[in-house]
Amino acid sequence: MFLKRPHIALLFVSVLLFSACSSKFMKLQKKGTTEEKYKAANDYYKKGDFYKAGILFEEIIPLLKGDSLAENAQFYNAYAQYQQKQYSMSAYLFKSFYATYANSPMAEEAFYMYANSMYKDSPNFNLDQSSTLTAIDALQTFINSYPESKYAESCNQDLKDLRHRLEEKAYEKAKLYYKTSGVTIANFKAAVVAIDNFQKDFPDSEYIEELSFLKVQSQYDLATVSFENKQRERFADALKFYEDFIDKYPKSKYIKQAEKVYDGSTKGLEKAVKYEQEVKELKAKEAARVAKEKEDAATKKEEKAGKS
Repeated sequence: MFLKRPHIALLFVSVLLFSACSSKFMKLQKKGTTEEKYKAANDYYKKGDFYKAGILFEEIIPLLKGDSLAENAQFYNAYAQYQQKQYSMSAYLFKSFYATYANSPMAEEAFYMYANSMYKDSPNFNLDQSSTLTAIDALQTFINSYPESKYAESCNQDLKDLRHRLEEKAYEKAKLYYKTSGVTIANFKAAVVAIDNFQKDFPDSEYIEELSFLKVQSQYDLATVSFENKQRERFADALKFYEDFIDKYPKSKYIKQAEKVYDGSTKGLEKAVKYEQEVKELKAKEAARVAKEKEDAATKKEEKAGKS
């Protein structure tokens, strides 16, 4: 039957071999000595079976404290986790190794692998970037500590990539606030603040021209929907942002749109100034009326007192 169906025979043999290997590994776990497990862990590691290597290293490391083999076991256990793409765990283990064996010949590599694990564990730009900031700090610390290291160039490339992720995240955040500005007035304010922060953090970004224009537009939109007593200041800010934009990008593809914002802001500012003047005049008239009423009341009181 097996000769007629060779693929079934191959599968059968594979199952038997797997069972035998599993049985051998389980027996080693239960009855093997620390030395036997250490040797097997290294063999598994060399063969690329990082899962089994990691299991054995984890079992024997507590038993190797003070032993000359402990250093190697911890180092390769960290690598076993890294090779399985367990980057959060490998980062922890490499960092622990460096803290424990700071004078080891492998300390520099361990520090680099800690930073590299953090880099590998950092998310795409559209997710939370807290771990990216930690990775940047780790990479920069390594470069500062080992500026001449053979790993320095790799760290610089990783740093460049991570900073670009932060840039992408900040850009998407600013654009999102702008796109949702019509929902609440708070979003108009948030868009302006987010863009302002982006300009400070990434002055050389490829997105800076676009966001500089959107800052002008967002401020104008904010002024337009504001209460009348807030419009003068906000239209004035829109004009200031426009002037800054034109000075920096006189040939921008957003010029025509920016000029429309300028015209609208100019008219809005004139209207706001007129409104404030009218309010001021009304307040003056009201104050004069109240003062006149008080004066008339005082006169009548004096006249009444004179007759009595």
